[in-house]
Parts: sequence; C-alpha cells; structure tokens
Amino acid sequence: MPSVMGLLEERERAARQRVDVLQAELREAEAVWQRFVIAREAVAEVLAGPRGGEEAPPDVVAGEPSARVVGAVPGSVVPVWREGLIASVLAPDYQQLMNALMGEGGADPVAMDCRKLAVAVGLEPVPAKVEAVRSKVKRLAARGWLMEERPGVFSVVAGRGGGS
Repeated sequence: MPSVMGLLEERERAARQRVDVLQAELREAEAVWQRFVIAREAVAEVLAGPRGGEEAPPDVVAGEPSARVVGAVPGSVVPVWREGLIASVLAPDYQQLMNALMGEGGADPVAMDCRKLAVAVGLEPVPAKVEAVRSKVKRLAARGWLMEERPGVFSVVAGRGGGS
C-alpha cells in the first residue's frame, strides 16, 4: 500500500507539470495576441491620415492631380476631413447621406435624426436600416464631415458638404 506522502508528492508533481504546460500555452497565446495588437495599431495609424506637420497625400486634396484614386467606390474608407476635401471623395452611400443633410439645392443644411435620414435616402424606417444609417453618420461625424448637434441628430459642418 502506497504512503499518503507518496500519493501527495505524485499529485503535486502532476499538478506542476500541468502548470508548466499551461504557462507555455499562455506565452504562445500572448505572443499571438501582441501581433494582432501591433497590426491593429499600425492599420489605425495608417487610416488616421497624416500626423501634425505632415502634408496630406495628393490623391485626396481637391485641385491636385490624383495618382491613385479617381473616385470613391462602394465600401471605400471614409477619409478624415481636411481643408480642400470635397464630398465626392466619399463612397456613394455616404454622399447620399451628405446630400440629404444639405437640404434642397444645398443652400439650407438641415439637421435630421437617423430615422428621418433613412427615409430621406429612400430606405424603409425599419430598425436594421436605421441602425445602418446611424453607423454611417456616426463614422462621418467621427471623421469631421458631420456634427452631432444633440444625441442622434446630425447636420453637415459648414463648408464640408459641397462639391459632390
């Protein structure tokens, strides 16, 4: 019959081996996680546009020749608004939202909530469509094209809607 101390030492040894295996797995998982964090930060930095003191890339400034981008396509990234950008650099669905907020003829910008904005661009005011519009106008507001006057109500920032 084995001794109690022998049984405890055997179980302790097995537990220690399991801890060692789990620690190795944790180190591997942390290395993978760090690579994703670094990749996400690099992509966010690239998408954020030029830093202070740098010039904007020539393909997004109005009046300068475009070497890479002729026009926005559906699904393209919404650029951060900079002096000289016009709404035509936005994807067509974003241009529709900007045009709806510009009002009749672009002379009278209006403020709208997402439900009214969805109807204005020809969508049914069902929750899925309204949330899709909300997502897009929030993105436009975060990148400086629109402002959120009060929660859920958006309008075009003066001088940023023309030229589409």
